[in-house]
Amino acid sequence: MSARVLVLNCGSSSVKYRLLEPDTGRLFAVGLVERIGEDIGRIIHRVPAGVEHVEDRRIVDHSAAVDAVIEAFTTHGPDLDDGIVAVGHRAVHGGDRFTTPTVVDDDVIAAIDDLAPLAPLHNPAVATGMRAARKAFPGLPHVAVFDTAFHHDMPPRASTYAVPRHWRTEFGIHRYGFHGTSHGYVARRTAEVLGRAVEDVNTIVLHLGNGASACAVAGGRSIDTSMGFTPLPGLVMGTRSGDVDPALPEYLQRVGGLDPADVIRELNSKSGLFALAGVADVREVTSRALAGDPDAELALDVYCYRIRCYVGAYYAALGRVDAISFTAGVGENSAVVREQALAGLEPLGIVVDRARNTADGRDARVISPDGARVAVLVVPTDEELEIARQTLTVVQADRPVPDQAPLPRSGGRD
Repeated sequence: MSARVLVLNCGSSSVKYRLLEPDTGRLFAVGLVERIGEDIGRIIHRVPAGVEHVEDRRIVDHSAAVDAVIEAFTTHGPDLDDGIVAVGHRAVHGGDRFTTPTVVDDDVIAAIDDLAPLAPLHNPAVATGMRAARKAFPGLPHVAVFDTAFHHDMPPRASTYAVPRHWRTEFGIHRYGFHGTSHGYVARRTAEVLGRAVEDVNTIVLHLGNGASACAVAGGRSIDTSMGFTPLPGLVMGTRSGDVDPALPEYLQRVGGLDPADVIRELNSKSGLFALAGVADVREVTSRALAGDPDAELALDVYCYRIRCYVGAYYAALGRVDAISFTAGVGENSAVVREQALAGLEPLGIVVDRARNTADGRDARVISPDGARVAVLVVPTDEELEIARQTLTVVQADRPVPDQAPLPRSGGRD
């Protein structure tokens, strides 16, 4: 029997999970606990070729969500005692301390908590999920796989902010980047689809979900990415603003009496599409825009324009672009966003074939015309498979946890 890994992906209001064999990709169960902390949550548990089990009930926090995951396996199967060798956790922000998959212990969880100001929507949920999972599976190794790790070796010209030296050295201020597990997986999968070695392919990966980021990948290595010190900057997202003038908090404090901390919270949770159109879901924004809602039309235009600008910037950064790959919930499912985001880039060799773009399909596929200078693809991401593979690699290596570098002293609070 091949080794199995349970992967937990704790988001700000959800826990996605999978039980799978990393070596083969074979899936034994997949599920989602969503709407955590709301009046009514939902638990969805599915086994291959089986019935999808759905239950609506209140899920008060992420600890309760992990309990719900275990309950779903107990009730609907399969048996979690059968062949499972480890639990893999998606961790959003590892700072400078965590640059490789890391075995989880109390100190690691404390460090993830300490880094929470850098990823306030995710790191607290990750730490809570890890504590609950370690309590539920005390005899198994737990491994954290960090979104920031893929970007760790970005060239200094891309990762360095032009800020005072002591900010950079004392407080660890630089571009970290996020969605690295997805960007790395999609870049490799893109090369496979094109029948080329990943070392020979330059790709712009567009991870478009409720959170969204672009990444310039040269030969499988991140050389630039749109998110920065935190997940806030870059593309317009569901509730995050993306790029704004950094003087906004001080200005709004001066003219409106707003607390700068409240401004940052609203830039994270009440901005983006939600601020422009009143809804954060791209599907609803698109539907309203096509029906003539002017707010939704503007929101969609701003959203796609920002993507297009980053594509142009990363084309310049890479020098040669072989592929552009759309991934994640919006990137994989919105033909409208894919078409509008790349509209007008034909002089750069970037063309979307409308029939291919709108055709149904769940597998990785090319949506540019045959012979296009730049291949445009839709590549479903599989962060859970990537996390499982990295987790198994750590477990099979059977080596002690490496010494970690010290955390920035302030944790980014100032």
